[in-house]
Amino acid sequence: MTWPHKSAELERLGKRLVANSAGALTSFEVAYGELNLTAQPPRIAEAMSYLRDAHGFQQLIDVCGADYPERERRFDVVYHLLSMTQNLRCRVKVETDEDSAVPSVTAVYPCADWYEREAFDMYGIFFEGHPDLRRILTDYGFHGHPLRKDFPMTGFVEVRYDDELKRVVYEPVKSVEWRNWDFLSPWEGVEKGFAPIPGDERAALEDKRGAKR
Repeated sequence: MTWPHKSAELERLGKRLVANSAGALTSFEVAYGELNLTAQPPRIAEAMSYLRDAHGFQQLIDVCGADYPERERRFDVVYHLLSMTQNLRCRVKVETDEDSAVPSVTAVYPCADWYEREAFDMYGIFFEGHPDLRRILTDYGFHGHPLRKDFPMTGFVEVRYDDELKRVVYEPVKSVEWRNWDFLSPWEGVEKGFAPIPGDERAALEDKRGAKR
């Protein structure tokens, strides 16, 4: 639950942060009781330094990616910050594409090292100035980036141990299974006592057409 006074405090803080950041932070919103800030990608390190030094966000909790393939700049890079002294969190977002590198924030928060490597491995997001930008979760010869929404569920290769060769071998997947984003509601079978949920109307259309579900 978001208390009204908390939302009002976050609104005031968001306005102050954007106004005093010299353009490094461009906008803000308060959603679900949390402050969300938007930054200019080329100035993300400057924005993070400002939040750390001027407003006490001493800890970087996480850096992650989000994929929106329908957008021209398909990726969000999301930074989660924590102020221990103020008992306050905030989220900072920048947008980028497959070819444009985002400046690394490892000089501001050294713990960003492995977080940025993970975003590179899972999404293919590049971080300019990173001291050692290489894969961290997948194998060195891995093809693709598993958390992109256009990456097949089965991947492109499979790994098995060959008893004759006495070693692990990689083989192409013969039948690639692609993700099917139908966005039907998981509660579509519930008929009584609940308000309609977005997606239910599609399930009703499928029923009228006699499709199997």
